[in-house]
Order: sequence, then C-alpha cells, then structure tokens
Amino acid sequence: MWIAATLAAIVLAAVFTPLEQTLGANLRLILVHGAWAWAGLTFFALAALAGLAGLAAFIVGRKEAAGLGRGSRALGWTALTFWLTYLSVSLWVMQANWGGFFFDEPRWRIPFTFAVVGVLLQIGLAMVERPVLTMGANLLFGGALWFSLLGSQTILHPESPVAQSGARSIQAIYGLLLGLMLLLGLQITLVFLKLDRRF
Repeated sequence: MWIAATLAAIVLAAVFTPLEQTLGANLRLILVHGAWAWAGLTFFALAALAGLAGLAAFIVGRKEAAGLGRGSRALGWTALTFWLTYLSVSLWVMQANWGGFFFDEPRWRIPFTFAVVGVLLQIGLAMVERPVLTMGANLLFGGALWFSLLGSQTILHPESPVAQSGARSIQAIYGLLLGLMLLLGLQITLVFLKLDRRF
C-alpha cells in the first residue's frame, strides 16, 4: 500500500511539472529519468557502504555482520530494480528527444553493461548464499559503477541539465521527485529484507 502511494505521488509530481519552452512535455520524462537514475546510483552506493561496514564487522568478529550482510543484499536488489527500469525509460527518452536510439552513448553503454553484470552477479550471490561474498561483491560493484560513470565522457547526453538550467522551479520538482524515489527505494528494501528473512 505504501509503495503504491509513493508511486502515485511520483506520477502526480511528474504530471504537474511545469513545461519548458524547448523540451515541452518531454521535460517531465527527462526529470523522472534523471531522478530514477540517481536513485539507483544512491542505492548501489548504500549497498556498497553496507558491504564495507559488514566486512569490517566480520573481521573484528562483531555479530552485526550478518545483519549488515542482509542489508547489503537487499539494497543491492533495490538498486538493481531501479537500474533495470531506468534503462527501459532511457530508451523512451532517447526516442522522444533524439528521434532514435544511440547505443554508443557512454551514459547508455556503461549502465547497460553494469546492468547485465549486476543481474548475473546478484543471481550468483543468491545461489551461493555467502554473506561475506555478497558484501565484498556489492562493495566492488558499487565502487566500479561510480568510478566508471564519473570518469565517462558524454556525446549527446548533457552533463547535468537540471543543475545547469538555472530554473528554480525545475530544480525544486527534480528534488521532490528524487526524494520520493529514495523513499520508494527504502520501501522496496524493506520488502526485500522481509523476503530474505522468510526464505
């Protein structure tokens, strides 16, 4: 119920986004796309941090290591959920704004590569069920993703369109969308944690 309510709030925020002179209604799609991507990146970072904390706890023999391992696994699945749906929306954004698909764009190619690796990695980790391995893998995966994206160049994709726009109303609605998506991610993480305890 809470997930549905948060999704409805995201849809309403997108619908009432003010139009932009150049992009028109496409601005709504772009803002959702950007906030969704940053939500995914945030949860990959949280999964990596939980993995780092869990590994540290495991090394010193703290009992919190098991809980941090479950948290890292749940956060990793949440991040992957955002990432896979973000890539689907990316295709829509490309078609709407560029008039076609440009798969050599680094901001598409790198996320797509990490999505494929991420799916295989999480499935493998679920089959092995080794918390230490999960924490280490999430730490390395999150670090590699952030490092690759921060060091990447862009071709058609603008560097930071919201930050460079200077329009306070657009920045405010983007912040609202991002906040709602982070809330949605926390709700999804709780679902994954409950499923983890059940099975």
